Amino acid sequence: QTWSPLCSSTAALGAVSGAGHVNVTERTFEIDYQKDRFLKDGKPFRYISGSIHYFRVPRFYWKDRLLKMKMAGLNAIQTYVPWNFHEPQPGQYRFSEDHDVQYFIQLAHELGLLVILRPGPYICAEWDMGGLPAWLLEKESIVLRSSDPDYLAAVDKWLGVLLPKMRPLLYQNGGPIITVQVENEYGSYFACDFNYMRFLQKRFRHYLGDNVLLFTTDGAQKSFLKCGTLQGLYATVDFGTGSNVTADFQTQRKVEPNGPLVNSEFYTGWLDHWGQPHSTVKTEVLASSLYEILARGASVNLYMFIGGTNFAYWNGANTPYAPQPTSYDYDAPLSEAGDLTEKYFVLRKVIQMFEEVPEGPIPPSTPKFAYGKVSLKKLKTVEAALDILCPGGPIKSLYPLTFIQVKQYFGFVLYRTTLPQDCSNSTSLHAPLSGVHDRAYVSVNGVPQGILERASVTPLNITGKAGATLDLLVENMGRVNYGRYINDSKGLVSNLTLGSSILTNWTIFPLGTEDAVRSHLQGWGGQDAGCHYENCTDSSPNYTLPAFYVGNFSIPSGIPDLPQDTFIQFSGWTKVCKVSTTGLLHWFVSQAFTRLHPLSLPAASRSSQTRPTVLGSLSSLFLLAFLTFTSLLKPPYSPPPPPPGPHPL
Repeated sequence: QTWSPLCSSTAALGAVSGAGHVNVTERTFEIDYQKDRFLKDGKPFRYISGSIHYFRVPRFYWKDRLLKMKMAGLNAIQTYVPWNFHEPQPGQYRFSEDHDVQYFIQLAHELGLLVILRPGPYICAEWDMGGLPAWLLEKESIVLRSSDPDYLAAVDKWLGVLLPKMRPLLYQNGGPIITVQVENEYGSYFACDFNYMRFLQKRFRHYLGDNVLLFTTDGAQKSFLKCGTLQGLYATVDFGTGSNVTADFQTQRKVEPNGPLVNSEFYTGWLDHWGQPHSTVKTEVLASSLYEILARGASVNLYMFIGGTNFAYWNGANTPYAPQPTSYDYDAPLSEAGDLTEKYFVLRKVIQMFEEVPEGPIPPSTPKFAYGKVSLKKLKTVEAALDILCPGGPIKSLYPLTFIQVKQYFGFVLYRTTLPQDCSNSTSLHAPLSGVHDRAYVSVNGVPQGILERASVTPLNITGKAGATLDLLVENMGRVNYGRYINDSKGLVSNLTLGSSILTNWTIFPLGTEDAVRSHLQGWGGQDAGCHYENCTDSSPNYTLPAFYVGNFSIPSGIPDLPQDTFIQFSGWTKVCKVSTTGLLHWFVSQAFTRLHPLSLPAASRSSQTRPTVLGSLSSLFLLAFLTFTSLLKPPYSPPPPPPGPHPL
């Protein structure tokens, strides 16, 4: 079977009949229920796959990561398709460059890897709102992941765009996709709406045909499988190293008495939460569990084989509210930067006990280069740049509006009002019922007062004169991606009270940081960076006013193969957004530990100097930085024990 990455995405893929070739009509992938196995072209088959999310790895590195996965002995890869990544605005679709999922799948096929596709529409994945687009929440009463007519209409339209692009890539059509998952761990969701699952099944069949193998994935518990499975969809389970392999596969057998054993998410590591230590799973424990799974003849997917990075604002969150950080390293066999780890080589040896592993050199870890320290120049505070950040002007409202209500799905919104009373003595400012989603930087006449957070109902004491300007810069730290609360509103979602008075008459500024930086960076260099109030300061014991900084670093000439990737460290910083020509990267520098953050420069200019910008505290690098709570930074962490139980994906 031959393959061209230039083949039409709308026409069926063909194969040349003859010696050494398999005709498309002869390509099959199916279940042998009598002998509890998969059949690929009529022959017994089991897959050993690994998860890689193309949306968490720069396109430049897709081939490198896929090759490393193949050389580890994997014969397949698994990936989600996040709806919000491809349709950020209703009817506006992105399928090029880093969004080119078709090319990614074609590339896997060229390298001899099969593909397990998980197109949702809900994916979880520690991804903002579980992959569902935030604009769905404009329908305030919408019930996500259910038979709600508004939700089904949006899903139907999306599937009508995505799935026809996937059909030519199916195995029976000459492509690499052997199985397609419907929804994701639906048994863990409160709705338990079988009509919704039947709707999805019909639409998948309509667009993909009757021959494709559709499946579901749920935690290996009876309660999860009760609502997550449906006749006509092959039920698989997921579990990690802390589980009993025999018991969990017996749970699968209760809903699938015959057919292959499949663990669709065998956890190589674990997710992180902002402010918490990095999660790890011991290599020897992982290897032992993988051996036990493979010894049973089961098919397995290693989740994750490479985690990658939550670029821009795409990280998700769990409840009680705890956002994931920018890094999605996951303690996977390939690091966030795509580097080989001890875990990679140990798992390769385990796989080699059961299947042939490709011979030849393994692609090395990508070279890194130390560019040295970057001196930063402060350009503007957010307050001083409002005319640029909010070119359409503010919105007036008696009471606060949410991000969705002002058409701001990600990033920051500035809420402004005036103090209705004299607060010469400290006066309590608070948001009942955790009404700040998710973090508000509070200032009065440009003087920092402190921070209000979603996870805390502790009020903030502020001072100021009647009529003084009260600003709350509210940050969306990531929408909940798992459970019943995925309809996660952002901004000030309830009224704020000052003392006993409800604050009213708000002026609301949706901030377009990325576009503003790209279009105005060069003109900011010589302008005033300070605040515009008399006798104000931009620092307090709690934090400094968020501001834009810029810095230059040099790429030495005369050294071959530059630029190379590097790591960037924000010592003493808590929040940073890097804005560059390739997009915005939102770093959560953890309160609990300091880590190095990979900075990919594969497409950087070959000139001797590059200029990033930073929003908050670092950048050419251009950074928007928040120098907050530096006293909370702690010494390096020690790894926690492996997480128990199934992964909430």
